[in-house]
Amino acid sequence: MTLAEELLLFDQLLIGFAVVACFVFITTLLITAPYGRHERDGWGVAIPARWAWVLMESPNVLLMILMFYWGNRHSNSVAWVFLLIWMLHYVDRTYIYPFKAQMKGKTMPFTVFIFALVFTSFNTFLNGRYLFSLAPVMDSSWFSDPRFLLGCVLFGVGFFYNRHSDAILRSLRSPGETGYKIPYGGLYRFVSCPNYLSEIVMWIGWALATWCWPAALFALWTVANLAPRARAHHQWYQQKFEDYPAERKALIPRLW
Repeated sequence: MTLAEELLLFDQLLIGFAVVACFVFITTLLITAPYGRHERDGWGVAIPARWAWVLMESPNVLLMILMFYWGNRHSNSVAWVFLLIWMLHYVDRTYIYPFKAQMKGKTMPFTVFIFALVFTSFNTFLNGRYLFSLAPVMDSSWFSDPRFLLGCVLFGVGFFYNRHSDAILRSLRSPGETGYKIPYGGLYRFVSCPNYLSEIVMWIGWALATWCWPAALFALWTVANLAPRARAHHQWYQQKFEDYPAERKALIPRLW
């Protein structure tokens, strides 16, 4: 396959990926994905949540390294920085977070696991293949470009608040304790799901810093997946806790 043919195919894959993201957004507004606090029967065999998480997130690390190895940017400093930014999030998210989170005894429907595995694999392929093989080569002047600088700031802010919000959730339970409580502190003063809000901000930052369509579509997918789930979480909190703070919104402070 020539480079021109691959770029044409790649554009078609991106269009298809965008269409599926819109479909997922509409679907998850109507049907809440059945895992975590929303898990319910009728979605196939359940598997251990911790190991399902590690396996379904592993393409984000392993496949991205493979895309970099197969690519032609090994001596390009911008490509190395993109790889390091990606790994900063996903090494922790894949191999550290599931062992800090209280997942003991929790399960995940096999259908949800398969969907997540397919998504992480395809999304990582699109981002890695483009950035490390197909994209126009960026030199070190990109490090001073306002898009890169703003993108890195947004990614850093999102990264910090994502970890901070997760830490607040973990602190609600003592070791071995189950059940849910109302989280307080940090961005929980304003929204029910600051971990989702911060992840959306993080991947918008990634899209700006890399300035490419695969990254922009990843940000779109993040919104399509997490915005409906934030709404479902918010409604769940309101139904479960009579004293749930009325001023909190689901995802966007003071708006929604």
